[in-house]
This record gives sequence, structure tokens and C-alpha cells, in this order.
Amino acid sequence: MITKVRPKKNLGQHFLVDLSIARRIADTVDACPELPVLEVGPGMGVLTQYLAEKPRPLKVVEIDTESVAYLNEHFPRLRENILGEDFLRMDLTQVFDGQPFVLTGNYPYDISSQIFFKMLDNRDLIPCCTGMIQREVAQRMASQPGNKAYGILSVLTQAWYDVEYLFTVEPGVFNPPPKVQSAVIRMTRNKVERLGCDEVLFKRVVKTVFNQRRKMLRVSLRQLLPPTSVLLSPENPDALLTKRPEQLTIAQFVELTNMVEKELVCEHNV
Repeated sequence: MITKVRPKKNLGQHFLVDLSIARRIADTVDACPELPVLEVGPGMGVLTQYLAEKPRPLKVVEIDTESVAYLNEHFPRLRENILGEDFLRMDLTQVFDGQPFVLTGNYPYDISSQIFFKMLDNRDLIPCCTGMIQREVAQRMASQPGNKAYGILSVLTQAWYDVEYLFTVEPGVFNPPPKVQSAVIRMTRNKVERLGCDEVLFKRVVKTVFNQRRKMLRVSLRQLLPPTSVLLSPENPDALLTKRPEQLTIAQFVELTNMVEKELVCEHNV
């Protein structure tokens, strides 16, 4: 009988031990009723036990073999739905046979951004995502233009999802306690079907300008554009180019992407 799982540093495991917080996190999925739920990184099932009470299909994915053995022993009725896999390598269209689902979990902090980038790549499958992450990452995701926390993750997530910062969680409710505060968030798919620009270039533009976040766009866009581009010229009257990336709304990033694309097409045709 496996009585407990040893937290593994290499997997970034911090097991939540406060049951009232576990229940609150589980209840965040109620905003998207009826859809099946996929929990990432269940560990010893502190969140799983409350998700399993909900009248909808539940699957859990766990990379740690010791945790998988524990879950199989302690959640026998979930046995067929305990997936011993790496979430980042999974084909999410196979999880519920192509049906949309809610993603939730106490996400490993060192891969939370990768988890959310995978969510964005599968946004048509995931209309709702909730869970606990490092507070600093949660603040970045929910941040609005003009804030220091506003960055790549804010723009790429908010282009497709409405982000809610729900509540903060202190380190003392974990074993072992992390060195940082945590937070619970919920992301709900917005109504945007198309951004109105080249979406691959949009991502590239956002990453490029935020990598030089203190510089005006006219300067940071040098990484993407030919030296002769009119967008780089100090004489260009467009006020958008004198802004810094953290000042731009999603709509302005779309506008900027279209401006960049036009320049790249011109260069290609020369």
C-alpha cells in the first residue's frame, strides 16, 4: 500500500495540503459546466478528489510513475482515466475523442508557461482553463497594457482568452512550501475566431518587441525589418511607432503586425 508520494524536486512538485483551497480550485471549473475535465499533475489527488465529485467525465495526466501508482491505488474508479504521460507531448485531440474539455490543475511552476502555450495551440479544444500557478506568472497573464507585468504571455493569452486572477495562495499550504506565492486563475475563451492578421507573424512581432521592452517600437522592429523600411524611419509620422510594447493593446499589436507584413511583402517584391 502506497501511503504517500515523496515530492520530487526535478519535477517541481509542491503538494497542496490545504483541503479548503483544493475544493476552491476544483470549483473554478464550474464556470464551464458540462464539459469533461482534464487535470494536469494530480500528484496525490488532493484536487482530484473534489473534481471526481462533479457530474462530468474526468481524466488526469501525471508524468511521475510513483504518483500514478498512488492514484491507481487510491482512486480505483478513475483507473481507466489515469494517464501516465507527459502533458506537453500529448495529442490533446485524442483525450476526449476530439471533444472540447476544461483544463485544470496545480501546474508545475517551471513548465506552466509551456502548458499555456500548448493551450493556445489547442484553443479550439479548450474553451476554459483554470488552476494554480506562480503568482508572478498569474499577474503577467492577467495584466493590462501600461503595467510592468504586461508582456508576451499577457498579449498572446489575452488575444484568445479572458483572464481572471481569482485569488492568492500562501506558501505554507504546500509540502514542501515553495519560495514564492501562488495564485489561482481562470481563462475563458473569448469570441475571437481570427485576429485579423498573420497569426504566426503576430506571435513573432510580440516576442521581438518585448525582448527589447524599454525601446520604442521603431527601434525594436529593426530585428524584423530591412534597414530601408519606412517603419524604422524617424520621419515616419505614425505615433504607434513611438510607443513601447507594454503600452499597446491587442488591437494595436494586430495593427502593428499588418504594418510589418506589408513592409515584408514590399521587400520581397523588390
